[in-house]
Amino acid sequence: MSHSVDVEGDLVTRVEGHGSIVLNVTDGELETCEWQVVESPRYFESMLVGRSFREAHHVTSRICAICSVSHTIASLQATEAAMGVAVSEQDRRLRKLALYGETLQSHVLHLGYLALPDLVGEKSVLPLADTHPDELETVIDLHRLGNDLTEVVTGRSVHAQRLLPGGFSQLPDESELEELLDRLLNSWDAVAELADLLAVLADELPEFERETEYISLTHPEEYAFAEGTIYSSDAGEIPVSEYRDVANEYVVEHSTAKFARHERDSYMVGALARFNNNSEQLAPRATEIADRFGLDAPVHNPYFNNVAQLVEVAHLLAESVRLIEALLADGFEAQSDYHVPEIEPTAGRGTGAIEVPRGVLFHEYDYDEAGKVTAANCVIPTNQNHGNIQHDMETLVPTIVDRDAEEIEHTLEMLVRAYDPCISCSTHYLDVEFVGEER
Repeated sequence: MSHSVDVEGDLVTRVEGHGSIVLNVTDGELETCEWQVVESPRYFESMLVGRSFREAHHVTSRICAICSVSHTIASLQATEAAMGVAVSEQDRRLRKLALYGETLQSHVLHLGYLALPDLVGEKSVLPLADTHPDELETVIDLHRLGNDLTEVVTGRSVHAQRLLPGGFSQLPDESELEELLDRLLNSWDAVAELADLLAVLADELPEFERETEYISLTHPEEYAFAEGTIYSSDAGEIPVSEYRDVANEYVVEHSTAKFARHERDSYMVGALARFNNNSEQLAPRATEIADRFGLDAPVHNPYFNNVAQLVEVAHLLAESVRLIEALLADGFEAQSDYHVPEIEPTAGRGTGAIEVPRGVLFHEYDYDEAGKVTAANCVIPTNQNHGNIQHDMETLVPTIVDRDAEEIEHTLEMLVRAYDPCISCSTHYLDVEFVGEER
């Protein structure tokens, strides 16, 4: 660092929402290191109060456009648990397929548009159109495939309309699924190309490790996404109904977003946490990619969340193929053109828990006898990661404090981006501020 340092970082348009890093080093000593979130409160839980059980999932899908299907499914799970509603095997498969499509597009979006520019030394994805045109086209094709998969199942790629309490209002056309199956089966070369590119650039991922607690869902029969129980790398399995004992949210002065902790001061959720807890259940082709990068659970370098996302892309493709083949083999159960499952409203409390692109998501609702929401609680994955980002920064900065300000700034921004945070769905920027003096 120079003798006197006072740096305000440029706005970086590769995170979702408003977040800032404030770093204060004086005489070589770290005085302030804060991961600040400055978004205004959004009050979605209050918006739910008084809403019908048939409306709740439409409201919560608006929490996030990228994860709208994820919030829809978690909301439906909570409603169905509260009212004792069972979902058919066919509809469970379709929900998984919708979730896989959304996670696929989100992972590819992050890898190709947000993380990749860091690894090739660019400020945005736009220069890659000249330097890596073939690879960028591959990213676009895979991203489109994820969106199309979600749209075929749910009717829309954002804010799905076909998902309802107890089932689907309309089923996808079998010919559309057959076309998607063909595209999925022909996508492996694209995944291999993306893996080749990341393998060449993997040395650009900073060498940093900090052991932490990893929390995800787990399931005895599959790599958990759409259902399962909570699993902590420190405490083992925990019932979903006890999620509040896991996601102990708390308020810090420097953030408008809550932080969370469980067994330690912080924990991590997301692709790397899922990999660390469930890697033995990955599809064979996903395991091959993990082996290529030397991923052997547990992995304690948060920057490798990017690689874990790539591993999950391969797994999601394989699982989507399996699900579509099963749906086509069994055929669809007949239902009306616009089907609304019959549900008798009852009072009760229910919790939904699913794995979304950025980690485990919880929705919990209380209903009265008329089927109106009386209380709601939503715990978002990025809120659960804020504390871990904070503690990663505090551990990382002393190891790089002798580097120049620009390199420190870039390394910290890469750390935040590695978590793929969904801070909000408004204007995207990351503001890095350095205040202080070198020794």
